[in-house]
Amino acid sequence: MNKVAGRIFKVNGPIVSAKLTEMLKMMELVYVSEFLLIGEVLSIENDVATIQVYEDTSGVKPGDVVYGSGLPLSVELGPGLIGNVYDGIQRPLEVIAEKSGIYIGRGINIPALNREKKWHFSPMVKEGDYLTGGRIIGIVQETEIVEHKILLDPALEGKVIKVVPEGDYRVDDTIAIIKNKENKEVEVKMYHRWPVKFPRPIEKRLKPSLPLLTGQRVVDVFFPIAKGGTAGIPGGFGTGKTITQHQLAKWADAHIIVYIGCGERGNEITEVLEEFPKLIDPRTGKPLMERTILIANTSNMPVTAREASIYTGITLAEYYRDMGYDVAIMADSTSRWAEALRELSGRLEEMPAEEGFPAYLGSKLAAFYERAGYCLVKSGNYGSITVIGAVSPPGGDFSEPVTQNTKRFVRCFWELDKFLASSRHYPSINWMRSYSQYIDDVKQWWETNVASDYTEVRIRSFEILQKEDRLQKIVKLIGPDALPDSEQLYLDVARMIKVGFLQQSAYDEIDTYSTPEKQLKILRLILKFFDKASELIRSGVPIYVIRNMKTISKVLRIKISVPNDKLEEIELIEKEVFEEFKNIETEYLS
Repeated sequence: MNKVAGRIFKVNGPIVSAKLTEMLKMMELVYVSEFLLIGEVLSIENDVATIQVYEDTSGVKPGDVVYGSGLPLSVELGPGLIGNVYDGIQRPLEVIAEKSGIYIGRGINIPALNREKKWHFSPMVKEGDYLTGGRIIGIVQETEIVEHKILLDPALEGKVIKVVPEGDYRVDDTIAIIKNKENKEVEVKMYHRWPVKFPRPIEKRLKPSLPLLTGQRVVDVFFPIAKGGTAGIPGGFGTGKTITQHQLAKWADAHIIVYIGCGERGNEITEVLEEFPKLIDPRTGKPLMERTILIANTSNMPVTAREASIYTGITLAEYYRDMGYDVAIMADSTSRWAEALRELSGRLEEMPAEEGFPAYLGSKLAAFYERAGYCLVKSGNYGSITVIGAVSPPGGDFSEPVTQNTKRFVRCFWELDKFLASSRHYPSINWMRSYSQYIDDVKQWWETNVASDYTEVRIRSFEILQKEDRLQKIVKLIGPDALPDSEQLYLDVARMIKVGFLQQSAYDEIDTYSTPEKQLKILRLILKFFDKASELIRSGVPIYVIRNMKTISKVLRIKISVPNDKLEEIELIEKEVFEEFKNIETEYLS
């Protein structure tokens, strides 16, 4: 058993104060009372420690003991993480459910990684090699699509004096022995621990230049995010934040997905658990759960564990980034995390700032988003972490502190619009108020790998939407019929872009995911339609003739009628469109 470090004299919800008999360290993991509740030291003043408890403190009373561990709050990093569901402090929920039922019993401390399962280990080093922290020791096939690279603890370096042969081993079996710089022999296992609030070291941070393709047209073309980038998705209740993040988690071309359900409703986490095993990754043909880790901290779980869940998720992501993988984190939602900070700050009697949030809210958000990036890592590979955080402003008020602080630290802002959502336009990303600062970083990839006219197509499409937005203000005053035909065409083509391109169904088998090639082909066809229609209107063809073209409906249905592997059908639709234009020319201009 760990040493007795002190006795509790004050309990305030999840915050307890203890009189120390043995000195503890800041951020040290402790066990509280005979229930052995997991806690963390927040502050030490003389011989009094303030402790944040990550479990329900019912029944804890003054006089109960506190046990020290000598370690910070850490996570276990090794094979077996993929496909697992953890709570905010990395306890495996499926194993807990077998022991304590559907609710987490107090004081349950189960290892995050299965100690009985054997993994086939192939060594990548030999005796006599000198290894620095973060280097690859060997390889384990974690799932059919993820090759797990066993990494040396970044805090350890030295000479390999023994390594086991290829074979099947448990995670806590010794696979190597290293003589460190102090000439001490250190046993290396298949896993190591890392404190969640300390970023894992890297060699060099690099400029993001590759897009994170999501298959969501409004994101990929208009507001792209780079691998290693950061994005915020603010939106009021019912605007589709969770479904948008589900779509990004399903279809993003990242190697690993870490989905953090932070303070969300249990049914939303259930939807992920039910859907992901059934969904097939379009790149590998395997279930999505074979590349996904879930951190489930629902709204009925302790508020303190909600605060820790964000750090747990980003640390797991850093581990896979250090192997050389591209990792995407979906944090849903950072507002619930900020509310946990506010509640804990209030119990600690700290001076509140705007709307009761702690004064350090901005620095906490910055520390989280700054752990994203595209990096050269210690293993010698290149890896990235892309962070996409949902924000749930009360009443849809984007001037509240969490949204405003998030805007300071992210370079991609996808604002969800209540009006679009109520009109059943999903994803409800407002194209006039959203932005991406990664466009210049990723356009070279698009122009080299997809189409050289990417920038032109994007800008021209966006100009039509901007013109339509200005014209709508006039239309509200005088009606659309008062506009000249050339300007009414802007309204019609903007509608084609909105309905035929921006609007996308997550539940349609074809429309749920669009390849980059399909995305640009749809937009290019709409622009060709606009150019030809403009030419005819200048020649005297009335707008109602253009508006009544039968092929317009076919253009709008491309997204749901043309599969990603049959893009030649778009060219056939284009031929039909221009045949109808030719008939109009013959009828009105000859």
